[in-house]
Amino acid sequence: MPEQQSTVQLAWDRRGLRVLLAAEDRHPWATLTRRKDPLYTEEVLEVFLDPTGDGACYFEIEVNPLNTVLDLVLRRNRSGWVKDFSWECDGLETAVRRLETGWVAELSIPFAALGALRPEPGGVWRANFCRIDRPEGRERELSAWAPTRCGTFHSPARFGFVEFC
Repeated sequence: MPEQQSTVQLAWDRRGLRVLLAAEDRHPWATLTRRKDPLYTEEVLEVFLDPTGDGACYFEIEVNPLNTVLDLVLRRNRSGWVKDFSWECDGLETAVRRLETGWVAELSIPFAALGALRPEPGGVWRANFCRIDRPEGRERELSAWAPTRCGTFHSPARFGFVEFC
């Protein structure tokens, strides 16, 4: 069980997926401020989406406490995963708020940016929602909505299922 809890809430409309990630955090911090910076080296909240559910390709969007974004697509090849940092989530909107108890990231992710049609009610995507917490003076802590149990978040076979109702 993570020392500092995180929660996720999802909603969707005709345009896209809305994600609200909340992180309990006594000391949220970040220094990186440019899009595509390696946010995973600091504190970050992450969204992994596989709209087709085939496990061959998925999208990753990260947001740090400064509202900096890292967006990329990962594609499986014979030797593992290839990270494509040239992909940008067109139309992505993000906002970050600091709270007394931590911080919150809001994301609005257009379906079109994912190459996905708007899901029909009952449609299912593979997804995961993750956090890297780096508490002062302690080792990093990785936590996920669908725990991968393999030392990395990059395990789409262990992603959870999101049903569009």
